[in-house]
Amino acid sequence: MSTELIERIDDLKRKRGAVILAHNYQLPEVQNIADYTGDSLELSRKAAATDANVIVFCGVHFMAETAKILSPDKTVLIPDLKAGCPMADMINAEELREFKAMHPGVPVVAYVNTSAEVKAESTICCTSANAVRVVESVDSDTVLFVPDKSLGMYVASKVAKKVIPYSGYCPTHHRILAQDVIKAKREHPEALVVAHPECTFDVLALADGIESTSGMLRYVRESGAKEFIMCTERGLLHRLKIENPDKVFYNPSPLNICPNMKKITLEKVLWSLEDMRYEIQLSPEIIDKARHAIEGMIAI
Repeated sequence: MSTELIERIDDLKRKRGAVILAHNYQLPEVQNIADYTGDSLELSRKAAATDANVIVFCGVHFMAETAKILSPDKTVLIPDLKAGCPMADMINAEELREFKAMHPGVPVVAYVNTSAEVKAESTICCTSANAVRVVESVDSDTVLFVPDKSLGMYVASKVAKKVIPYSGYCPTHHRILAQDVIKAKREHPEALVVAHPECTFDVLALADGIESTSGMLRYVRESGAKEFIMCTERGLLHRLKIENPDKVFYNPSPLNICPNMKKITLEKVLWSLEDMRYEIQLSPEIIDKARHAIEGMIAI
């Protein structure tokens, strides 16, 4: 059945002039049919550079919005509208305005894991890979960082500025506990620990490398080590194993699964292309403001 599904998806993709993007945390079979896999901003930039008229974004909602912001003239589809991001949902535009009012005049650095409306209210965006550089670039001794307190605290430990983080967090990364990592390290003493900065600080303290998802791929590829304990959503291991067949990867926790990332299936990708659903709609005003914050980051 999956072979037939894939053939139907490929046929519709050609007819629609579409490109399929899959985040590194997607189901393996969804990653396998994608034209591009990667992190959210990387995928959005690749899509903007293609001739495709239709972008099918297999990820969560804010990622599809980011693709729409960078490709406003293209049709952006997300195969499941309920594929949201709990961390992104922890702050909305009104809550950000209240946060800003508590700290008048302080610039806002917004993680890309936010809604378009929050990006539009922000000074500049960042990714987990460039958060330190972005915060350092802001012309202020103090910055507000939304919504991820873990990434914000990690950045604060790397810069000479005052970073005031919001109280959001990634439930999936916070379910990876330091005791899990210690246990995994005891079982695999030769393995290096690689952690995403969305993890809690006690987990980061145990890491040999702290990297974004794209940074993790590079870290493993360039490392001479053969074993790794990966402190991030387990979907990344699929791509890691494909790209590094001679290396071994371990999950530190049975709970490092993002259920929202797993909502998109091959069937939903097919239905999205068949019915051209669900299309991301953003107002021109929101697109313009949010794009300014994203382009400010890209320009660094």
